[in-house]
Amino acid sequence: MPSEETSKKILLLDKAIATVAAWKRQGLKVVFTNGCFDLLHPGHTRYLAEARKLGDRLVVAINSDGSVRALKGPGRPIFSEAERAEILSALKVVDCVTVFDQLTPREVIAQMHPDVLVKGADWGAGEIVGREEVEAGGGRVVSMPLAEGFSTSALIEAALRA
Repeated sequence: MPSEETSKKILLLDKAIATVAAWKRQGLKVVFTNGCFDLLHPGHTRYLAEARKLGDRLVVAINSDGSVRALKGPGRPIFSEAERAEILSALKVVDCVTVFDQLTPREVIAQMHPDVLVKGADWGAGEIVGREEVEAGGGRVVSMPLAEGFSTSALIEAALRA
């Protein structure tokens, strides 16, 4: 079971949207990122730490188990959405974790109106889902460099070969 402190960071989507709105009313800058975050590795933790530096609060929206399977295949996710949310919420730099069921976070981003949208540099500028919504609201989109040598898919392949 997650700790009480960790559990407070894991919010249903509606509650996460309301929390972001409250933070913004307080004048806090909200940073948003999303992904599967299936096997957390140093590339993820470095990425999240850098993303957090761009604002006052960091929201991580993770794909539901169903959307991970649709995106990555039947062998994924390795960890359930509840386990992935627990792991991410234990990180000091993460202020809120929520789960979304769609293949992309466009709807979530449109409802949250984050000040900063962060994606890894492996996404081209024109491929970043939510760019239009964030920029239309006066926010900015940041393409974060990736830590060399870390890939969830590569880790899974290496484990299967071992």
